[in-house]
Amino acid sequence: MNAQITVVDREGRQHSVPWEPDQSLMEALRDNDMPVLASCGGCCSCATCHVFLPDDVMETLGERDGEELELLAETEAFRPGASRLACQVHFAAALAGTTVTLAPEE
Repeated sequence: MNAQITVVDREGRQHSVPWEPDQSLMEALRDNDMPVLASCGGCCSCATCHVFLPDDVMETLGERDGEELELLAETEAFRPGASRLACQVHFAAALAGTTVTLAPEE
């Protein structure tokens, strides 16, 4: 069962995007033509899929691992309570309806 999420792009426009169970959030964004570079292809070795998530979603995802946190902390737009790499967020039906905001490009 797919989930629909709302993506706020860098110009503030909202897009309804389907998210399939076998996709990471980064893949859902990329496959639906959202402007996410995803240079490393989801290997957690860049921060080009940086997104902001709401507090309630961040609480359900658990802790970021050290590598993800290090990459995020090096970005100018890092928000400790909201920043995630979309490649590290895996599908969960409970995330249906979530609003994802793309971080500024660096």
